[in-house]
Amino acid sequence: MDVGKSLNPAIDVGQIEGAFVMGMGLYALEEHRFGPDGHLKTSGAGKYHIPTISSIPLEMNVSLLKDSGNPQAIYSSKCIGEPPLLLSNSVFFAIESAVSAARRQAGLSPDFVLNSPATAKRIQSACGVEPCRLFKSRVARV
Repeated sequence: MDVGKSLNPAIDVGQIEGAFVMGMGLYALEEHRFGPDGHLKTSGAGKYHIPTISSIPLEMNVSLLKDSGNPQAIYSSKCIGEPPLLLSNSVFFAIESAVSAARRQAGLSPDFVLNSPATAKRIQSACGVEPCRLFKSRVARV
């Protein structure tokens, strides 16, 4: 990624990874819910699903473009948060593509609506899967 003349590459890489994970939560996990009175019911990390160690990529390959200065900025730096935040919409589009493939495999119409965030419930609905089909009713025999 082009960060200009990096003052601290380790911090820049952390910012890039953090922005991507933040966007991943925005597009795939964090659903705001409102009560009948219009007030936000999910007003904190304890009330809605944010990215955790179990929901983020195990490996993120980030590299910084070398010697790419920006003479217009202080210390020749560039912004690093917005581009990876926007890149994280690729997570949403990958989910949308997987839903499309699942619908095709199930013989369903290729037309569907999947709004962001692509929560598990919305993905299930878009795939045309009934909740009762998610669990096998077989009991293991010993």
